[in-house]
Amino acid sequence: MATESTTPIKRDELNRIVIEPVSRVEGHGKVTLLADDDNIIREARLHIVEFRGFEKFIQGRPYWDVPVVVQRLCGICPVSHHLAAGKAIDRLVGAERLTPTAKKLRELVHFGQILQSHALHFFHLASPDLLFGFDSDVAKRNIFGVIEEHPDIAVQGVKLRKYGQEVIRAICGKRIHGTGAVPGGMNKRLTAAERDTLLADIDQIIEWALAAVKLARDYYLSNQPLSVEFGTMPSNYLSLVRPDGALELYDGKLRARDAAGQFIFDQHSDQDYHEYIEEEVRNWSYMKFPYLTALGSENGWYRVGPLARVNNCDYIDSPMAEEQRLEYKSYGKNGMLHAPLAYHWARMIELLHCGEKIRELLLDPEIRGTDLINRGNTRRNVGIGVIEATRGTLFHHYEIDENDLITKANLIVSTTNNNQAMNESIRQVADKYLSGQELTEGLLNNIEVAIRAYDPCLSCATHAVGKMPLVIELRNQAGEVLDRLQKDSNGQFS
Repeated sequence: MATESTTPIKRDELNRIVIEPVSRVEGHGKVTLLADDDNIIREARLHIVEFRGFEKFIQGRPYWDVPVVVQRLCGICPVSHHLAAGKAIDRLVGAERLTPTAKKLRELVHFGQILQSHALHFFHLASPDLLFGFDSDVAKRNIFGVIEEHPDIAVQGVKLRKYGQEVIRAICGKRIHGTGAVPGGMNKRLTAAERDTLLADIDQIIEWALAAVKLARDYYLSNQPLSVEFGTMPSNYLSLVRPDGALELYDGKLRARDAAGQFIFDQHSDQDYHEYIEEEVRNWSYMKFPYLTALGSENGWYRVGPLARVNNCDYIDSPMAEEQRLEYKSYGKNGMLHAPLAYHWARMIELLHCGEKIRELLLDPEIRGTDLINRGNTRRNVGIGVIEATRGTLFHHYEIDENDLITKANLIVSTTNNNQAMNESIRQVADKYLSGQELTEGLLNNIEVAIRAYDPCLSCATHAVGKMPLVIELRNQAGEVLDRLQKDSNGQFS
């Protein structure tokens, strides 16, 4: 595992290289590298520099507003937040057991969300690096370069994403920031015309998804040892699984494995997540650092998302995706792949799985049922909703008062769960590929490639409140500092 040097760093004596903003990710972040005069990297950190206080400003709102409000966290993965919040408020009204039609509609829109988001990331954001090379001409290393030189791949990416968005529109009324989940169920039926329109294209979507798996697989296998070694480190993994160990994206129990594939825990209730996961803050980022309580902050960090889910599950219940999973697992020791670039392969296996499950649900007669709401008969003051969002396990936790107003909220977003892992990968890449080199744009892009593999959504992940580091300086017209006030991450002023 890469770690920062234990030798004390005199930061003011080192050269500072800043990558800002990190490109081709959702949200805003920067990377700071500290190098000595021999260009040996002494420190590498990912800083999340934007702040969004959703955990604070939803306090005082009625709980039924929350599924609509929190999806404004993001325009790429709003459905994930919508459904996680929906599951939380189901528990507030004692209606966590949905009607068969309501549950299947939620699963359908969830598969559409993951399909469109995986397609966006792989084809639009990641493929320029994979198709042209990490240090290729920056003028070509973008989606426009892909359109020009690989038009068939670009078109498939666009149409895959469009299809996923059409699934969302059919169920939620809009492609982005629609409505659907309400306490105890769903607010809209799927019409016969909407179902038939989606069915007309699903076979082509699955065919393109299978081709995308092959593209990611062929890249990983033909670019060894780079693809295996780049930013790679062993880690723990966390995800939801079904009771029988199958891949589960909407509902399930928590499972954690170590780097050797051994269980840390299995089938733990998502309602008790706070007993197994803790969070800490650091003074150089607005994004928190979660870890498994039993292992402590130093050894308990973990990864989530497609890599974790495919590593963690025992099987996938769609035949084509399961066939691809078995091949994927055959290339890992104990069935575990640890390379960040393996995220792309796992991501496309999930893309294929979503296509297969969408077809299965569209052909299910219950998807057009009329019983959409379970009113519930129990009122609770705490509601927790956990879901496998596109980028990994997503936790929404709400508490309400006697007036049904939110008094407390805690969100552990998928990218937050991957925070320490991204920093570890950055350090690995900086140490192996940048140290001692003359730093060029192409070499610095290696850092961004490592970050991009995790498909981070930085906008979603910055919600820490009350422990934000802050520096206020008072300067005169000449720019001289007259006074300075600093608040550390522990809330202390100096």
